[in-house]
Amino acid sequence: MKDLRERLAAHGVHTLLAQFTDIDGVAKGKFVPLAHLDELLTDGAAFNGTSITGTGLPRTGPRAEYWARGYASTVQPLPWLPGHARIVCDGFVAGQPFEACPRQVLKRATARLAERGWHLRTGIEPEFFLLKREGGQWTPADDGDRLDRPSYDLKSLPRQAGFLHTLQQALQECRLDVLQLDHEDARGQFEVNFGFDEAVASADHLMLFKLAAQALAESRGMVFSLMPKPFANQPGSGMHFHVSLWKGQGDNASNLFVPHTPDGAALLDGSLSPLGEQFVAGVLAHAPALCALACPTVNSYKRLVVGKSVSGTSWAPAHVAHGPNNRTALVRTLAGRFEWRLPDASANAYLATAGLIAAGLDGIDRKLTLPPAVADDLFELPPAEVLSRGILPLPQDLGEALRALRADALITEALGPLLTEQFLQLKQVDWLAYQRHVSDWELQRYAAAF
Repeated sequence: MKDLRERLAAHGVHTLLAQFTDIDGVAKGKFVPLAHLDELLTDGAAFNGTSITGTGLPRTGPRAEYWARGYASTVQPLPWLPGHARIVCDGFVAGQPFEACPRQVLKRATARLAERGWHLRTGIEPEFFLLKREGGQWTPADDGDRLDRPSYDLKSLPRQAGFLHTLQQALQECRLDVLQLDHEDARGQFEVNFGFDEAVASADHLMLFKLAAQALAESRGMVFSLMPKPFANQPGSGMHFHVSLWKGQGDNASNLFVPHTPDGAALLDGSLSPLGEQFVAGVLAHAPALCALACPTVNSYKRLVVGKSVSGTSWAPAHVAHGPNNRTALVRTLAGRFEWRLPDASANAYLATAGLIAAGLDGIDRKLTLPPAVADDLFELPPAEVLSRGILPLPQDLGEALRALRADALITEALGPLLTEQFLQLKQVDWLAYQRHVSDWELQRYAAAF
């Protein structure tokens, strides 16, 4: 600890940002002077547990205190906040790992993999909007970003080059492997792709990205938004996961999703190994419950639309299906990995990944068989034909997804009873508030109609 403290001080760090993640996937924490690094790594920083969304902790007694305990391996100076270094923290209550801490939930899931000598690697691709608010209206921050189909647009992309380059530099200085940045399908929408990493580290990286993007956008007078569908007539923001399962570490690591010929040669033809197929079969089997974790807001379901979308082009899955390099399916299979296209930008990456692992292991343990692959464009097929093939739709609103989660004993067991209770309770409040809200659309349509 002394060496670490001295190294940080030598880099100009005077304050630690002790950061944990709440049930909504929002970064929380406090500043801790560098002089108190030892306490942060051993006991942690204390918080009022009832002030943290989704803990369900009491107001009094030993379980009223939430302790955020840091990990030395995660300490990283923040280029956009000179003198400060983030340290990732886990939640502890009464001296024990807190069962409803999202990061602890994911660590429990990865421990199940470790018992088999395996680990999951994910590459997360967050999409986001850069917005501004004028005259009570939310609009893209760039007034010139007006194309009907702005995907990969090289007129508007350079206008945000300053922000994107600063974001790229900041993330690279934090040791994140930034693969590419592009303009996405909606006006004011962008995407950043990261390299693969172990599942917990990958979720940690996503939280770092959110901290950086929020701060850098705010410094330029913009709002960094992970709202899944801010504009009805534009595509929404996904947060796709590229997923692979590995055995061993370093040079001895092998990808268990890569199929092999009888003589042991690796096949890179876009197919998955039998183990990989079983994993995906589990993900499909539990898709309705996973939907609540991957698409956790009322607004999420404006993105997951069965039938023709108001926004025209849509890349959000609407049906429980898989297919080789098929971006219209829930699972897009690739060489030695699959892309889970369900999560949107509002998802808590720790909880979504924990649910994914539980579903995949269930597929392996029960040796589930994949349904037939779909090569067709699912958005072009008539709904009757989709149903005739036995392809079911995803939940079409948050209420339906919450009911599916409540009914799925395997996924709720992975989350734990306390987190499940808190998640369902908080999201049900959102759903009921939305159902009872009287919108402008309703007033315009019905106020003088009868």
